[in-house]
Amino acid sequence: MARLITPVESTWKNVTPGERRFGQRLKTHLEDDYLCWFDVPLGPTRQHPDFVILHPSRGLLILEIKDWKLSTLRGLDKHRAEIELGNGARKTVANPVEQARQYMFTVVDHLARDPHLCQPDGRFRGKLGFPYGYGVVLTEITRTQLNQLLTEDEQEQVLPSRLVICKDEMTESVDPLAFQEKLWGMFHHRFGSPLTLPEIERIRWHLFPEIRIDPVQQDLFSPEITAKVAQPGAEAAIPHLLRIMDLQQEQLARCLGQGHRVIHGVAGSGKTLILGYRCVHLALTAQKPILVLCFNITLAAWLRSFIAARGISEKVHVYHFHDWCKVQLETYHAPLLAGPGRHFDRLAPSVIAAVEKGTIPRAQYDAVMIDEGHDFQPEWLRLVTQMVDPVSDSLLLLYDDAQSIYKKSSALDFTLSSVGVKAPGRTTILRLNYRNTREILEFASAFARSFIDAQGADDDHIPLIEPESAGVTGPRPVFRRKQSIEEEIEFAVQCLSKWSRAGELLQDMAVICVSKDHCRLVHERLKKAGLPHLLLSSSKQKSSYDSGAAGITILTAHSSKGLEFRAVIFLGLGHIDARSHTGDPTKLLYVGMTRAREKLVLTGSVSTPWVERIAALAA
Repeated sequence: MARLITPVESTWKNVTPGERRFGQRLKTHLEDDYLCWFDVPLGPTRQHPDFVILHPSRGLLILEIKDWKLSTLRGLDKHRAEIELGNGARKTVANPVEQARQYMFTVVDHLARDPHLCQPDGRFRGKLGFPYGYGVVLTEITRTQLNQLLTEDEQEQVLPSRLVICKDEMTESVDPLAFQEKLWGMFHHRFGSPLTLPEIERIRWHLFPEIRIDPVQQDLFSPEITAKVAQPGAEAAIPHLLRIMDLQQEQLARCLGQGHRVIHGVAGSGKTLILGYRCVHLALTAQKPILVLCFNITLAAWLRSFIAARGISEKVHVYHFHDWCKVQLETYHAPLLAGPGRHFDRLAPSVIAAVEKGTIPRAQYDAVMIDEGHDFQPEWLRLVTQMVDPVSDSLLLLYDDAQSIYKKSSALDFTLSSVGVKAPGRTTILRLNYRNTREILEFASAFARSFIDAQGADDDHIPLIEPESAGVTGPRPVFRRKQSIEEEIEFAVQCLSKWSRAGELLQDMAVICVSKDHCRLVHERLKKAGLPHLLLSSSKQKSSYDSGAAGITILTAHSSKGLEFRAVIFLGLGHIDARSHTGDPTKLLYVGMTRAREKLVLTGSVSTPWVERIAALAA
């Protein structure tokens, strides 16, 4: 069974009966090593062929689907076709063979610019190193009818027989081998060895820029995928290392569809990547604003910069949850409830009360997306789900209980349906970690084994799952025991200076601390050492965070959630006070460790059970 990365049923456009039937035939009549996309824009030109099929041995095929009937086809030549419309009027359109041909050669020209996809030597040196073809499917015209309409010579000129699949050649009863032979016949050449997995990933990288993952997380998508910022004909340089969504991530991102969806993914599994893809996709058609909420102020700042870079800030509104509450109260002149608690703690109850009274309206947004759902209280989720317009009813909840550092419990202690999330059958689990090296992930998981206890759950609960490595390797994490926090900071500065001299970018480094006091001490020491840095200690500093600025980031483990850096120094590990810490200290340490993509250095100067466990693992 072929893998339809974008099933016909998931598309936003009006699907014709013929497109639906042909999509079903691909699914049932092709083997599972075929990859198929329906109505997906290709490359920098964003052309929209009906179907793209990729097979390791057969190559790349582009198909146009036409539901023309013999009675409505009034004229046809090599370049154009004349179609009679239902009201008696006529319309001139491109000949579908020529249309598919132009699509294919635009794609071939684009792919051939990558030397890794071209033949390295011989008479075809520099030409694309795998087969490609194009064709047409006439879903309402049989082969007999086509032969009656056009002579053999005429067909060769306007609809070559080998490039056409007719209605009677794509029925459910057609032999799968015969069906595949029709597809294979559309290829002009058959040569070369089967495509390797890296070559298939390179092809996907070129064809679908929206699934690219650049080495730095803030460049998750190429800006050309957003219409407002697209530069027609602009080509991105091909990096040395190509990173893209895996097939599960791509299929999930493209096929989320309407309704409520829940994605439970481990740290580094691409949850925020999928959220970003979803924002860009929905912004193209949204009538009302799209709301993105998270708990971490720093992550909200990063998401806002990402949205702004795509030119969709007018459509997509990103807030830290309590900032959103404040804006709601100010916009609708709703009062802040009186009480003994902090101003901060009374924001959410005040909005909830105002919504109940009708002062703040419901259904304000076409879509609501919640990152860090594991840190949201049930009453917050119940409030936010009411903000989705019931017509679009689009809600996405991203969750990872292993990162729920503000709760003592180790799993979701309420049902999703109880807070208005209606996602039965629409919950997806992402187990693969793409952020961290295998060594960092294994170290962090071994440290946190006491609370990562993989367990199943139904669609109304969130299971706790253990991450699996995607296979990238690197140096083992390092632990250094020091005599004081001052020695820890001095050691951190030495490491950072050494990395900087070796050519590491400052913005790829971070110092993660367990307290704001330690952050300020690091800031003073880096200032003395003359190393540019960004201190994220106050709410104002976090809200204005610019991940692209050239400087070492200094932040607490709490503020690091959702972010990542190539190299991380995590210091002050022995200074966590379990009595004053809200939530599980083990989870906080796990979150800090998994911010490092390639290098992780840990330090401690006070003996605690957590420090001793880390020291034993690093020995």
